[in-house]
Amino acid sequence: MKRRLALAGAALVAVAASIVVAAQPASAAVGLHISGRNIVEANGQTFVMRGVNHPHVWYTGQTSSFANVKALGANTVRVVLGSGKRWGPSNDIPNIIALCKASRLICVLEVHDTTGYGEDGAAATLDEAVNYWISQKANLVGQESYVAINIGNEPIGNNNPAQWTAATVAAIQKMRSNGFQHLLMVDAPNWGQDWQNVMRDNAQTVLDADTQKNTVLSIHMYSVYNTASKITDYLDRFQAAGWPLVIGEFGWQFNSGEVDHETILSEANKRGLGYIGWSWSGNTDPILDMATNFDPNQLTTWGQRIFNGANGIKATAKEASVYGGTSPSPSRSSASPSVSPSASRSPSSSPSSSPSAPSKGCTATYSVVGQWPDGFQGDVKVTAGSAAITAWTVTWTFPNGQAVTQAWNATVTSSGSAVTARNVSYNGGLAAGASTNFGFLASWTGTNGTPTLACTAS
Repeated sequence: MKRRLALAGAALVAVAASIVVAAQPASAAVGLHISGRNIVEANGQTFVMRGVNHPHVWYTGQTSSFANVKALGANTVRVVLGSGKRWGPSNDIPNIIALCKASRLICVLEVHDTTGYGEDGAAATLDEAVNYWISQKANLVGQESYVAINIGNEPIGNNNPAQWTAATVAAIQKMRSNGFQHLLMVDAPNWGQDWQNVMRDNAQTVLDADTQKNTVLSIHMYSVYNTASKITDYLDRFQAAGWPLVIGEFGWQFNSGEVDHETILSEANKRGLGYIGWSWSGNTDPILDMATNFDPNQLTTWGQRIFNGANGIKATAKEASVYGGTSPSPSRSSASPSVSPSASRSPSSSPSSSPSAPSKGCTATYSVVGQWPDGFQGDVKVTAGSAAITAWTVTWTFPNGQAVTQAWNATVTSSGSAVTARNVSYNGGLAAGASTNFGFLASWTGTNGTPTLACTAS
């Protein structure tokens, strides 16, 4: 939910005092961290966010959204949570992280209750947001390679935006003193748009407050940024100073006074900046929906543009290396999920020594990747036999009444406890000895026994 501001031109061109040019030193943090201006993974590989916002706290049942945005090419999802001050509290973080992992997405978690503090009387303070993160610490520690923490959404409104600096410094320091090593993301004041340049002029103070040197600044671009010159001027100043920045939210130019999304997309791609569009679906102002009624087969004008257009998600996103680092295939339809990194098409280095004709068979291996109360994530590895195959089918019967609720990289159907999984268009053909994986989410009660799998191929 966004506030689009109608501001006088004079307010938009206020020039800041001199900016201290100083690049952030590389972080010693685990998982996702900052190196200079870039977000990098634990292995040092640069990761550029390409994703969308998902309004989870208001639509907790829309769990298929994670797989759907991944299927359209995203590598990141920013998930709206509530601290309990205004929305929530969101106590389902383990499940959210599991959904992100299942869909091979980097998860940016944000507390939305802070939106417009100082102007919106119902809003939470950044300190209250930090208290929520502390309450959830046990669910977050160990997830630093998969999760970034956006401390509070648009934490200050237009009343006294100068308070943002001290409040943000205190929030970062409290997170670190409580042992969080995650990549932290901090939003600008002025409802995220920083039109008074408080974040721009105090960025170094905020970055220096982080003992881990692992904070990225986030600008939200709506109607304040309705011309190319306003966008490039703002981004130029951060680039010249060497500060890490992401465009944590932005909309599209559905009329002449709205944000120039074309410039945002092209400049972000040119500069290697991450961007996360607002939003997947469910807006009270549906002009900002990318998918009608959360249906990936009903992309709106905005959805088609950000996913399938020039400099858009499908054309520029690269999967995080922690998941394998695959890039979108230009020939794949926008509704097709990403191929698992283990779906190698190279033949086995150990050919069969049998003089008989190769067999068009396959084997399937089942494993539980993660489990939580009432749910789990499963993975199945399909491996071709001694001859190439063009299609495969895996069947099993759950021994304890488990039920598949969502799947990717396979078409899965169920009849009672009996499950049938068939390849999709891009992973049925396997060379001899080659493998592919598909995954699923499922429910369970009491016991989560392992089924016996059968694999047939043609």
